Amino acid sequence: MEPVLFYGVPHGCSFGSIVALEWLGQPYRLSRIDMLAKTKSNIYGRVNSQQQTPTLLLEDGQPLSESFAILQNIAARDLSRKLGFAQGTEAHDRLNQMLAYLHTSFHSAFASAWTAFKLKDGDPAIEILRELAREKAAEGYAYLQRHMKGREWLVGDSKTIADAYLIGIARWGEDLQLFDLKREYPEFYRYLQKLEADRAVMFAHAIEDGQPAATSGQFLGHVDLAEIEPRLAA
Repeated sequence: MEPVLFYGVPHGCSFGSIVALEWLGQPYRLSRIDMLAKTKSNIYGRVNSQQQTPTLLLEDGQPLSESFAILQNIAARDLSRKLGFAQGTEAHDRLNQMLAYLHTSFHSAFASAWTAFKLKDGDPAIEILRELAREKAAEGYAYLQRHMKGREWLVGDSKTIADAYLIGIARWGEDLQLFDLKREYPEFYRYLQKLEADRAVMFAHAIEDGQPAATSGQFLGHVDLAEIEPRLAA
């Protein structure tokens, strides 16, 4: 059986795992999880006890959570695609270093803004939380803009799982109306626009938005949680 990626909406960091699966070019399916739903699914609770996304349901029925682990699993399925590198190499270390930064420092910078997003209009905490997020995320954007100087891709000479993951979280600055990236970080913005023009990224946007999506990989369709339940390992 092909793997199934559980991705979160709205605008989850699981976006990057969808992109990576498209780049991999091997059969996979998707299952959509509403992260704002008031009632959590008991079935998905068996897949991910924290009810978080993404989770990759492996061929043997075992779930794999956390973007860092999922992305490395995807890359390792075919190293000839150059989405990742062989363990023990300098390139692998550099990729892990970048993924760790994105998965911790940069991702977490937006946490307070997402908290503010979930509050009711008029709550006085909203602006405080948004300003805190802007301060932290600005450091990340500035670092990434410096890092990209003279580079085409985050790590190495071709796109990797790090680029896939980044495009899923770098967009939050504008999604949450914290930044005008084109004006404030123009060089980094140009790099993001190159990724936005990628067919796999456009596919992932369409999937999230519930629009018709043309796969450039081997996407086999969505499955709902009821269909998934028989595959779950005991």
